[in-house]
Amino acid sequence: MKKSFILLMLIVVACLHQGGNVLNAQIDKCPHPIDTVVVTAQYAPGSVENAVHKVKVIGQEKIESMGAQNLRDVLSNEMNIRLSQDNILGSNMSIQGISGQNVKIMVDGVPVSGRLNGSIDLSQINLYNVERIEIVDGPLSVNYGTDALAGTVNIITKKGQARKFSFSNELYYESIGQYNANARLGLRKGRTVLALSGGRNFFDGWRNNDPLFYYNLNPVADSTRHADWKPKEQYFANLMLARYFKQLKLSLNSDFFNERVTNRGLPRLPYGENAFDDIYKTIRLSNALNLKGQLGQRHYLNAMLAYTDFVRTKNTFYKDLTTLEEIADSEPGGQDTSTFRNLLSRTSISTIRDSSKINFELGYDINLEQASGIRIKNTQQSIGDFALFGSAEYRPIKRLVIRPGLRVMHNTAYKAPPVPSLNVKYLIGKNLSMRFSYARGFRSPSLKELYFYFVDVNHYIAGNPNLRAEYSHNFNFSTSESFKLGKNTLKIENSLFFNRIENMISLAQNGDNRFSYFNLEKHQTLGVQAQVEFNTANYTVSIAGLYTGRYNQLSESHIGETFTYSPEARCNIMYRWPKAKLSANLYYKYTGMLPSFMLDENGGAIRTQIQAYNMADLSVTKKLFNDRVGITAGCKNLFNVRNITGISNGSAHSASQSSIAIGTGRNFFVRLEYQLDSRE
Repeated sequence: MKKSFILLMLIVVACLHQGGNVLNAQIDKCPHPIDTVVVTAQYAPGSVENAVHKVKVIGQEKIESMGAQNLRDVLSNEMNIRLSQDNILGSNMSIQGISGQNVKIMVDGVPVSGRLNGSIDLSQINLYNVERIEIVDGPLSVNYGTDALAGTVNIITKKGQARKFSFSNELYYESIGQYNANARLGLRKGRTVLALSGGRNFFDGWRNNDPLFYYNLNPVADSTRHADWKPKEQYFANLMLARYFKQLKLSLNSDFFNERVTNRGLPRLPYGENAFDDIYKTIRLSNALNLKGQLGQRHYLNAMLAYTDFVRTKNTFYKDLTTLEEIADSEPGGQDTSTFRNLLSRTSISTIRDSSKINFELGYDINLEQASGIRIKNTQQSIGDFALFGSAEYRPIKRLVIRPGLRVMHNTAYKAPPVPSLNVKYLIGKNLSMRFSYARGFRSPSLKELYFYFVDVNHYIAGNPNLRAEYSHNFNFSTSESFKLGKNTLKIENSLFFNRIENMISLAQNGDNRFSYFNLEKHQTLGVQAQVEFNTANYTVSIAGLYTGRYNQLSESHIGETFTYSPEARCNIMYRWPKAKLSANLYYKYTGMLPSFMLDENGGAIRTQIQAYNMADLSVTKKLFNDRVGITAGCKNLFNVRNITGISNGSAHSASQSSIAIGTGRNFFVRLEYQLDSRE
């Protein structure tokens, strides 16, 4: 399989070389540089430098040079983001020291559905059809409602279609057993654009003792059937149909995702002739109708209607390893299907005159969600959220922008709090800007936390319909300054943040072996970050450091310090050789030790820590045949990180240890992309 995959790559390159005189190729580009135009929380698309919020942009160049195939890959190099891995539930993230259940992830402004254990699996979000990623640290609850408490990640897909016909294809291979193939077809006729894309990702699983470039041609029914990182197969497709009018654009986007994760169990003792296998299936279907653009010269409209359907199925089988016969497990929890449906309607209208001292935005946001499954009370429950939101940008002087905002809501299941915000941007000098923000974020109780119901011999877990929303107070302060050094530029950025979260929802025991969800906890985080970026015609060097503090709740009982701190550091070096159409990239990130405190089963205090680790990727990209072909090859995880250690009691010699999955060791990858466009 591996040889066939590589041979296919070589054949494609040869065919492109022979057909180069027939077709011209051009990369789809947005009408503005992708590293300067942002839309997240903006009144209308505009420059990232002029945005009142501090918006980080990950462009297509970085996505391609990293060989990033999904959202987890590209976020692994971002500051103030810490990733964690569950080999069944997938990858999740934290921002500003706050867990992923408080992070809003959207695709073109539509929230991604299907939170498992509160978080979105980052490895399910494919990046092939992505133009850029916009990240805002801190709450955007005024704009986007629940879950946008710690931060917001908005994935912007490709929409440009300069030619009447375009076709692109990507093939990707990674030495741990990852085989991906993607394609995109674009058509334009007059003011109508149609784009179709899709692909397949296949991962054959990985064990900690697998050799490099290992492929098991003769699998047998022994302990090697059990993988540390589970085999996974994904299919995905997208349809985009757009009609351009004089100043408006009407578009329909449909996304389909299908995933199958196989968890093969170890052969059972004493003879090893049978095992229990789990199959996890995920189907996500999203449809969005969007109308946006200018209304006359002063107003901008953004109207959206979206429907998402998410189905998660778990099937457990008793498998005879001698006959390969499978029998469905009839025990409680052996077979389970959960379905979540969401209907979203959001419309906003804003004024966009740069010469005006006051611009404003007004809008409504309606979210209707339904959950069904055997672990949902009465097998089906629903919740509705109805909100009005608005903000105003006031410019008392040319260099100063003040933007207050407010969101008011009615929820059918709980009392929703009002959500205010205040953003200030001040241009101190020509190249020095300052931003300050206060925002109140919130996370509404999920349908699982409200109505979950699971009872068997060993478990009694019930939701709590009386839960209140989590809410937070967030403060952010940042500065950004640029210097011209001849033909080169130097940019220095500094930022501070503080979060205080109340009414945090947690699972707790409320009786003999009975558990439910309660608003019990509070949490605080704070941090300071600095970044320096130096740009020349051929080099970009970026160095950053972060120090994050997390609140220790046990300090209220005089156990440990009030905050525990952990560092992060990053160094990225990018070299460009335009004449040779060659670039080389080094991405390095240090994730420091994460200390904390907890209580043991006897009520005694335990100091814990998660080991520090270093991650680095190295890649080279070469453009060929008038940029029709791009090849990226490199090495991921240069330091061969696999598992790190979590230690209790603070001593590796006298304490218990646990292994935490981080990576699949050092591996090599190659990515081939070719693009074809018709002549006009």
